[in-house]
Amino acid sequence: MTLARRLRYLVAAAVLIALVAMALWPQAMLVDAAVADRGSVRDTLEAEGRTRLQDRYVVTAPVAALARRITLEPGDPVRAGQTLVVLDPVTAPTLDVRARAEAEARLAGARASQAAARENLAAAEAAARQAKAEADRLKRLAAQGMAAVEAAERAETAALRAGREAESARFRLATAGAEVEAAQAVLARGSRDASREAALELVSPVDGVVLRRHFESARPVQAGDPIVEVGDPAALEIEVDVLSADAVRLREGMRVELVRWGEDRPLLGHVARIEPGGFTKVSALGVEEQRVWVIVALDSPRAEWARLGEAYRVNARFVLREAENVARVPSSAVFRYDDGEAVFRIEGGRARLAPVRTGVSGGGWVEVREGLDPGERVVVHPDRELEDEARVEPR
Repeated sequence: MTLARRLRYLVAAAVLIALVAMALWPQAMLVDAAVADRGSVRDTLEAEGRTRLQDRYVVTAPVAALARRITLEPGDPVRAGQTLVVLDPVTAPTLDVRARAEAEARLAGARASQAAARENLAAAEAAARQAKAEADRLKRLAAQGMAAVEAAERAETAALRAGREAESARFRLATAGAEVEAAQAVLARGSRDASREAALELVSPVDGVVLRRHFESARPVQAGDPIVEVGDPAALEIEVDVLSADAVRLREGMRVELVRWGEDRPLLGHVARIEPGGFTKVSALGVEEQRVWVIVALDSPRAEWARLGEAYRVNARFVLREAENVARVPSSAVFRYDDGEAVFRIEGGRARLAPVRTGVSGGGWVEVREGLDPGERVVVHPDRELEDEARVEPR
């Protein structure tokens, strides 16, 4: 075999070996990568809430009456003591022809009974005077021995009886007078001026604005019916209902950010009160949940939230834990490893398994306290098949 042919065989064998090696050489795995940096990490809890006034006053009708038309509009300012609504006495029902005739006949009968009672009283009083005079005369004669004692006693008893009958006649006259007044009241119609003199004015208990009015036009109201609600819009707070399991993680004074209230910048506040009693609420999925009211006080200046009104929707973001200027990585880069946590660090085109000790997590970030330095690249969303020292290629 000539030298040239040997060389050709050697070159072909080398090319074949190179091709086999390239086919069997492991390919680098495409991975998503991120760089560890320094920043803030916050563990937060977000829940939906709404604004409410710290103190609101519902002005109600103290008696059954006719409320005049309410001229105040929602949002109008009012001062303490300012008249909100005027209540007029309830007018008597209108009488038809038959009812009026019956009332007039009843009045005439009452007046006749009154006249008869007056005459009976006059007769009873005359009889009482006569009986008393007779008793006094017989008493003097009995004292002189010129009349029997029994006759004097009978005369005194008759005088007492006549006096009681006169007193009874006075009561009957008073009763007849009351019946006349009742019959006159049925027919009477109070003048307009008299109604205004008897009007009742309901005033505002505090300085504030009209929140809502339950009606506008004049209408009858019953005792206890709500008429107008008044409050001070500057004294605004937020009520947030959270799950009872989340409420135990909150503390009074904890910082709160109010977002999605209508502006891009969040409003600042703090937890003012966590109510001790919970309540049951059915979620949108039909699941019964135990929830708790958390009251948030606003810390931002009034000028920043002046357009917020009562019962406006807001979202409260409670800051449970916070770490500033710490090493952090995306939370999707950290995974469970043995009894702790780890990440895959990218070095020289290979994935290096790096156990880490983490701290605060939230907002898509995890604080790394040990095992990783800012500036190092890590694998994000590591595949289950990725192993230590595996070749990787960031996308």
